[in-house]
Amino acid sequence: MPTNNPLNWMLSDALEQLNRAERLRQQFGRQDAYWEPPIDVLETERELLILVALPGVDPENVETVIHDGVLVISGRRTLPPELRNARIHRLELPQGRFERRIALPRGRYAISRFVMDGCVALRLAKSA
Repeated sequence: MPTNNPLNWMLSDALEQLNRAERLRQQFGRQDAYWEPPIDVLETERELLILVALPGVDPENVETVIHDGVLVISGRRTLPPELRNARIHRLELPQGRFERRIALPRGRYAISRFVMDGCVALRLAKSA
């Protein structure tokens, strides 16, 4: 929205710069910084199926643990070694440590994982 008032334009630009700086600080500024991948959770009578959008991440490098009724999915996405010295034109897929926590319905579960349509899929089979 263009404005003729320079003060409004400068204030708007300053706020956008602050927002951008905060996003960068959150992504790169702390050692414990992490991002949360998007997920889908589906339930049938026999299982929970959780699809985690992690393109390019090997399912074997994804850690899963259930603690106090919460499923914790974590790992790290990094550039492949052969691309680490490449000139980056755009980097929109988050890099670094990720973690996602999902409260589970009461019960016991056996976890297996596989790749499905570019997602890491977790199958939590319900057991008595």
